Amino acid sequence: MVASDRPIIIKKIIKKGGGHHGGAWKVAYADFVTAMMAFFLLMWLINTTTPEQKRGIADYFAPASVSPSNSGAGGILSGTALGNDGARSSGSASVMQESAPRTDPTDESESQRTREGSTSESDTPTVSSSAMAEAQERRQNSDYRSAAMSLRQAMQEMPELAEISNQVQMDITPEGLRIQLVDQEGRPMFDPGSTEPNERAITLLRAVAQIASRLPNRLAISGHTDSAPVPAGGYSNWSLSSDRANAARVVLQDSGIADDRIYEVRGKAGSEPLYPDDPYMAGNRRISIVLLREAPVMPPGHRL
Repeated sequence: MVASDRPIIIKKIIKKGGGHHGGAWKVAYADFVTAMMAFFLLMWLINTTTPEQKRGIADYFAPASVSPSNSGAGGILSGTALGNDGARSSGSASVMQESAPRTDPTDESESQRTREGSTSESDTPTVSSSAMAEAQERRQNSDYRSAAMSLRQAMQEMPELAEISNQVQMDITPEGLRIQLVDQEGRPMFDPGSTEPNERAITLLRAVAQIASRLPNRLAISGHTDSAPVPAGGYSNWSLSSDRANAARVVLQDSGIADDRIYEVRGKAGSEPLYPDDPYMAGNRRISIVLLREAPVMPPGHRL
């Protein structure tokens, strides 16, 4: 046989691999998941930290003692941010000028007159009365909510109050925290025509006194009746509501409320029904106790 007539044999070697792209995508995906987890963890930490903690973290990573110098020789950017004045920035002074709040010309003239006056007037606080009133209102509302929660918890823990806890209504009004002991059909706070509270009312009043004694606010007590007509020559609703409010005051004071905490005791008869659509409803008969809002205490020498 001639050598040129020999068959040509081609040998193909197939290498088996792990797919078209191999396993590199798994590494990239793992890095992506790790980065996303770290991002959401950072968002959660930012949301749960307080402003004081955030300032502490910022001071840790950018301490004020890194570079005491304000010149360019103190380090990169000398610890200051780039200002609008570009390369002619004057260091930290430029940054302070950007972050300082702008003042009105009237405020500057007032400050100048104050400096020219006596030294005692220069130390006079300039906090506005409206800002102090808002801060006082926020603090009192927080105290009121805490007192209401404490009263609710106390009623739940006392078996004798658990079944009548729905006869206590609490809300925050412009006057203060209002606690109302409301009659229910078949469960009155006072016997019909009587000015002395029954055992149910006395138990509730004592529980209110325990909570009210934790706050410094003064108390305004008012009695309310329904609008049922009074027979001629009978005990009027005005006298009945006033005497019931006064009887509630006696129970509160016997339970620890000091005499100077009582601001006023008044009877309103049926002039302010709790259910205006049904002035004869039992729920209109009630005792209302308001922990009054107190005016903010102004600092000495404060001028409005």
